[in-house]
Amino acid sequence: MMFGLSGRATRNFLGLLVLMHFILFVDRVNLAAAAPVMQKDLGLSNIALGIAFSAFNYSYAPFQLVGGWFADRFGARRTLTVCGLAWSITTMVTAAVTGLASLFAVRCVLGMGEGATLPAATRALSKWTSLAARGTAVGITHAAGRLGAGTSAPIVALLITWFSWRFSFFALGAVSTVWAALWWWQFHEDPRQHPRITRAELAELPTTEATSKTGSGPVPWRRLVPRVAPLMIIYFCQGWTGWLYVTWMPSLFQKNYGLDLKKSSLFYAAMLFSAMIAELLGGVVTDYLLRRTRRLPIARSALIAGSWCLAVAGLVPAIFIHELAIGLAGFTVALFFLGFAISPLWTATMDIAPNYAGSASALMNASGAVAGILSPVAFGWILTRTGSWTTPFGFSVGLLLFAIVMTRWIRPERPIEDLPRVGRLAIAGE
Repeated sequence: MMFGLSGRATRNFLGLLVLMHFILFVDRVNLAAAAPVMQKDLGLSNIALGIAFSAFNYSYAPFQLVGGWFADRFGARRTLTVCGLAWSITTMVTAAVTGLASLFAVRCVLGMGEGATLPAATRALSKWTSLAARGTAVGITHAAGRLGAGTSAPIVALLITWFSWRFSFFALGAVSTVWAALWWWQFHEDPRQHPRITRAELAELPTTEATSKTGSGPVPWRRLVPRVAPLMIIYFCQGWTGWLYVTWMPSLFQKNYGLDLKKSSLFYAAMLFSAMIAELLGGVVTDYLLRRTRRLPIARSALIAGSWCLAVAGLVPAIFIHELAIGLAGFTVALFFLGFAISPLWTATMDIAPNYAGSASALMNASGAVAGILSPVAFGWILTRTGSWTTPFGFSVGLLLFAIVMTRWIRPERPIEDLPRVGRLAIAGE
């Protein structure tokens, strides 16, 4: 049994978040999966397609902060219910776009709903999981997102083959309303109010004054922003490359390696499946390191830096050697270790601000979203200028090397709240 995840109520809570992350990333990645067909049908250039990809992040970035603040102030139940309805409506409306302007507008609105989602989910996790289980819980939920992103490509390809790209958006968007209803019906802001939670489960969960309230009150921005700033910088560096995978990778497989839609979708799905495994393993390993060393800097900062070193090692041969086997292996290795760092990164926001995890994770993820605005357009521009599909990843290598150096300033053992120093921890159960 996993620490803090052994009871029925906590497992059901985690199951809802797993389902949410799966749907969230299906709705996010379906555009990349349908892009080659849509680009031809709508008459979009490479740069125009890059602009359409980045539209999501123009609203995704600021609504991270809106969602984190709202969730910390008023709770995750209301926030995530509204978000689920937003994914549903905007994904279905994507089926009616006629060109760049309408596609850009719809993706912006989708970014609003999805932007508020992960910070609110992080707040819920901070109240429903113990310190010793946070990494594993983050790993499981974020891995589900990767699974959604990976299965989105073959699902969209299948729906396009059988019906059309417009039908694929309508069909996928219709699913989200079911989850929103389930969340509103099942989730309790305070675990103690859950009718089926046991005393054993409650004993493992955090007990703070904020747990008993819907929200945690005013967010201490002056203390929070400086502490999260290193995470914001390094998540920008990670996000730059991560968003290239989400947006341009299916097209890269088709046009750089000459694969058809079905084969490129399968390769893309396999790549994202490896990232799913990585995020799950990253969560398990960060919890394992914390139990063994009782040192948060090792379990978070050192693990993140090591993961990115291996990601760089995967990108370099993929950039310079233009063969399918080497490119697929290199890009997969890089994405695997980018994914491996996700769980300790998100868990660090809960370490730094346990009662304001929504706002802390919002600040971090918003910086990644800013990278998502810039990197797809930069990719399209470099591609047009050079004709090379792999050259744009050279800038990714430089950013990741810089991020490795920055990890020493994360300092997850120093929370902003008046809590004991936790450089060495007494872990529950030891």
